Amino acid sequence: MENKKNNIEYIPEFEKSFRHPRHWGAWLGVYAFAGMALLPARVRDPILGNIGRIAGRLGKSARRRAQINLLYCFPEKSEAEREAILDAMYTTAPQAMAMMGELALRGPEKLRDRVDWQGLEIIEEMRRNEEKVIFLVPHGWGVDIPAMLMAAGGQKMAAMFHNQGNKVFDYVWNTVRRRFGGRLHARNDGIKPFIQSVRQGYWGYYLPDQDHGPEHSEFVDFFATYKATLPAIGRLMKVCRARVIPLFPIYDGKTHRLTIVVRPPMDDLLTADDHTIARRMNEEVEILVGPQLEQYTWILKLLKTRRPGETEPYKRKELFPKK
Repeated sequence: MENKKNNIEYIPEFEKSFRHPRHWGAWLGVYAFAGMALLPARVRDPILGNIGRIAGRLGKSARRRAQINLLYCFPEKSEAEREAILDAMYTTAPQAMAMMGELALRGPEKLRDRVDWQGLEIIEEMRRNEEKVIFLVPHGWGVDIPAMLMAAGGQKMAAMFHNQGNKVFDYVWNTVRRRFGGRLHARNDGIKPFIQSVRQGYWGYYLPDQDHGPEHSEFVDFFATYKATLPAIGRLMKVCRARVIPLFPIYDGKTHRLTIVVRPPMDDLLTADDHTIARRMNEEVEILVGPQLEQYTWILKLLKTRRPGETEPYKRKELFPKK
């Protein structure tokens, strides 16, 4: 059975082939992680942190991408400082994902006491005024949790996503995302279904940091380097008549708490040109990510597209040569 698609949303469905022995390893991983998510956070976080840090040392290609990203973005930091950021990132990643699993399995009531909202009054004002909203959310490790919490509170949410390479993980991950309602839109289906949802009153969830190539992107500053940035949020806010609200989740493995930072609406984008919009998007990423670099998914190919004549960073064999 194929994953169900229509013009409105993407709905993950269980396929008979998932029972095949070739998928048993994936299911074992899913159930092991679910079991870990049900443990008290004070018990699981140190364990997951250690596992994450070890996995970060073993996953050489992903770590190399992150090393290159940090070198380009923070050349003023020493290699030891950048490696410490990466170790902290790999520590945080499974801890934040386990909180997402806990939310799906236990429900929001068990988690609310461990979630702190900074700028909640901004969201409450949007709801009070029945505003259309698109959240600009840098790609953090706990990225899905705020949307799930808002959906659990009755707010209609819509998000775009990329399919996972493993079909079992893709099915489970997207089923978890839809646990409390809301719509998922596959990027392969284009932007129109997402626009339709926001126009219908769903609050949109937009991740601004993927590299979409040079064709429609602007080359604008990103920390100490630059990146090809798609200024789509400017067009989206006009087409959807929506307010753009930057938001970022921060998981603390020592206190076992999640802080969700909400920043003021980016109303200045309404009259801005594409270059300014792209730079403002990156600026918000810098403001949200800068104080807690370990929360960001530095393993993405953020800097793949370069200006003409420049070599793609990840193809520079002299940088962090594979051993």
